[in-house]
Amino acid sequence: MQSWGLTDPGCVRKQNQDTYQIEQLDRSSLLCIVCDGMGGAKSGNIASTLAVDVFVQEVKRSWKPMMDQEHIDQVLISAVKLANFTVFDQAQQFEEFDGMGTTLVAALIRGKKATVVNVGDSRAYGIDQEGIQQITRDHSLVQLMVDRGELTPEMAKTYPGKNFITRAIGTETTILCDIFHLDVAKGDFLLLCSDGLSNMMDDQEILFEVVHGVNKQHCCKRLLDIAKNRGAPDNVTSVLVLI
Repeated sequence: MQSWGLTDPGCVRKQNQDTYQIEQLDRSSLLCIVCDGMGGAKSGNIASTLAVDVFVQEVKRSWKPMMDQEHIDQVLISAVKLANFTVFDQAQQFEEFDGMGTTLVAALIRGKKATVVNVGDSRAYGIDQEGIQQITRDHSLVQLMVDRGELTPEMAKTYPGKNFITRAIGTETTILCDIFHLDVAKGDFLLLCSDGLSNMMDDQEILFEVVHGVNKQHCCKRLLDIAKNRGAPDNVTSVLVLI
């Protein structure tokens, strides 16, 4: 496997509240995570950095190469819960951190299987020569409205409340996360990103850049450049894995 990651403040915000990490667990297992912090200039970056650190360390502490799928799921869910508890606890202890939180999307790829976990509206995409698939489902107001038939997917892209998320790490004492399983093959891609990228590009544009771009190691930079050429009002983060 090969992997690349890039994060940038974008064109408007002075501070970058996104955080990502790529961690090799063993020869055939890779862990990737993207978090998009919120809570103002004083605390958004604290929330995302803390969530990434706690999540990665907990997975590494619990990881055993011969784990079955059920145990992998348990490890990832436990790591999400610990990250949530840690961010929430910090927010309660320090007034300047009140209200902070973060999205979280992570993928653990081992052999021909990938396990994805998410909270919030940072996304995971599966990409191959056949097309692109959004693996995760946004925990957002507009997604709820689309599910209820109140908005079409096209209307949701420009809806005024599209940035309002319904779940986040660190805002409540407990957290529910979604978990997904997918088969991967040599030559497939997995992309994790914050909404600073997904709000600036549609799925087919992402597909084209990932599959048809000449230098895969420069793909995250090309995605960033497109987002910034379109104004990039938010921080932009992407992690790309080539299986």
